[in-house]
Amino acid sequence: MVGPYRDLFSAPGTRGFVIAGFVGRMPMSMLGIGIVLLISALTGSYATAGAISATVAIAYAVAAPLSGRLVDRFGQARVLMPLVLLHGAALIVLMLCTALGAPMWALFLSAVVVGGAATSLGSMVRARWSHILGRSAKLHTAFSFESVADEVIFVAGPALVTGLTTLVNLYAGLILALVSTVVGTVAFSLQRGTEPPVRPAHAQSGSPITIPGVALLSCVFLAMGAVFGSVDLITVAFAEDHGAKAASGLLLGSFAGGSMVSGLWYGSRHWRISLRRRFTRGIAVFAAGLTPILLIGDIKVMAIALFFAGLAISPTIITGYALIERLVPGHLLTEGMSWVSTAVGFGVAIGAWAAGRLTDAFGASNAYAFSFVCALLAVAIGLGGSTLLRTPEAGHAEATSPAT
Repeated sequence: MVGPYRDLFSAPGTRGFVIAGFVGRMPMSMLGIGIVLLISALTGSYATAGAISATVAIAYAVAAPLSGRLVDRFGQARVLMPLVLLHGAALIVLMLCTALGAPMWALFLSAVVVGGAATSLGSMVRARWSHILGRSAKLHTAFSFESVADEVIFVAGPALVTGLTTLVNLYAGLILALVSTVVGTVAFSLQRGTEPPVRPAHAQSGSPITIPGVALLSCVFLAMGAVFGSVDLITVAFAEDHGAKAASGLLLGSFAGGSMVSGLWYGSRHWRISLRRRFTRGIAVFAAGLTPILLIGDIKVMAIALFFAGLAISPTIITGYALIERLVPGHLLTEGMSWVSTAVGFGVAIGAWAAGRLTDAFGASNAYAFSFVCALLAVAIGLGGSTLLRTPEAGHAEATSPAT
């Protein structure tokens, strides 16, 4: 399983940007749950915590395509450096406002800047892989590796931030997120040798979101993001309802762990079935895997159920990024990949907000129904518009390969 990944790092500079990119995007699994834990502990309201977390996610979702377009135009380093410093400063302000009991508007205002200045570092890393490898077979392995790295982050991040916040200090988890994002992003930006070239302004007409297949993928990932955002918040409440709030990070780590294992397996295989079919089957399995969590009331059993529910996440995301790479012109690739982050960000915001309301009103176990409905919506959108995901390569695969 690990064999195909070894050859990825033969090109000069790849190890450096991969390690820096990993450190820099660690907070993507820590920021939301860290804010939820902090705000809910101080206000006693998951609705308020979910609203502030959603504000960060919405601001990020709105800004991500713009920062992606700026990166395509001016280069990664020139855009990332000022943004990450602004993001770090805003996160410090958010924590200070919370500590000093500032008015709610101050919390929401600082949350807008925190999210708006956040960078889609995963898209930048994948853009570097695409620049180095082109459309060779290794690109599938590289995208799989990055999705596995994301899941390692989602396994370790929630458990780490939960442990620090509940056992050390309410602010410790967010402080670690702050240090990781600034150090990792600065180190990533300084590695100019593997940075994709900038494109002239006249070559950047149009936007990837106007491509029908990209718009469809964005809608699917919007629904999937709502699943992620709602599961994050509901699981914290579920663990607290069972007297083990500190276990919420381990539960969310189990969810990501299933995705990590499947991502390793998925990337190690040579697939003959088309990207379009892999994507639609992945979202169908994702929805089916969420069914058991609606019926479980025990933490240990829930950990197992969340592991199996996560098995379809990485294959679906890997295939989605591969479809974006096929559908979007090279000079708009960073912006195209950023639309995935935008869609997921909006979904996370919707999911966190709705889950907070539903959890306060009906309890955590019942609120999981919202996550399941969102997964069904992703399936309906993906299957209904799957013809928009045809690419020349996918069409050839469908004509020549068995449906296995």
